[in-house]
Amino acid sequence: MEYLAYRVVVGVLRYAPERWALRFGEGMGWVVGVLLRVRWRTVEEHLQNAFPQEDARWRQSVARASFRHLGRESVATFRLGRMDVDEIRRRTEVVGFEAVKEAAAKGKGLIVVSGHFGNWEMGGASISAHGIPVDVIAQRQRNPLFDADLTANRNRLGMAVIERGEAPKRVLRALRGGRAVGVVGDQNVRRGGVFVDFFGKPASTARGTALFSLRTGAPIFLGMAKSLPGFPQRYRVTFEPVPYTSCGEMEEDVFRLTEAHVRHLEGHVKEAPEQYFWQHRRWKTRPPGHD
Repeated sequence: MEYLAYRVVVGVLRYAPERWALRFGEGMGWVVGVLLRVRWRTVEEHLQNAFPQEDARWRQSVARASFRHLGRESVATFRLGRMDVDEIRRRTEVVGFEAVKEAAAKGKGLIVVSGHFGNWEMGGASISAHGIPVDVIAQRQRNPLFDADLTANRNRLGMAVIERGEAPKRVLRALRGGRAVGVVGDQNVRRGGVFVDFFGKPASTARGTALFSLRTGAPIFLGMAKSLPGFPQRYRVTFEPVPYTSCGEMEEDVFRLTEAHVRHLEGHVKEAPEQYFWQHRRWKTRPPGHD
């Protein structure tokens, strides 16, 4: 029944006029966050952590905008199901992709790490749409029918899916085969993460991105798909190398390389905080000895 409801809603939103569908998404985001107050306190707390220098009015304005953005981009992601590769290219203004192509040509593979910013699904689709095979690491959805539909849509747009539990083996295989691997690298990690500062507060972050890079020599790029105003919906997708020179000590290298890509992400969030997913409990896991 969940899947049936999903198919009906998504079918309507995919084939409705784009302006109407995206406005509807914005409205639903506003209702969920501002009216029903779902995760509102979490967003307020996170904005207080990240921007203590700003006043309460500014933070509340960003919070409202973040819920509208989340609703709009959720609908935009559903509408990817009716797009082909040519349409993805038309809707993305790509910056810094030459360096990505040069890295791919060396045959060592590459890692594109992103965050919950803008529209990360569009960012992944843009890599394959511009000619580089990409495998994306994804968590399985609870409803297997919904999961199968989402996976099929990613496959149709040229993205092979690596289930998170299979990542240790399959990512190494993909990189050694010269492929690009996409990962959303800003989720809270309950166990085994490395604590690096995100907006000045330690955040438990997956160490896999750094480990894969250090073990294979694959370079890391930060890939961000920023939503642009207006209709039809378009995106500026930027790729920035995350340079790093190993010090020769694995744990220190993992820490510093993780810190580097998180710092790059933070810079983008500061430029457009309303496009970040503040609803996620990014600082939930605390370092030993912290409150």
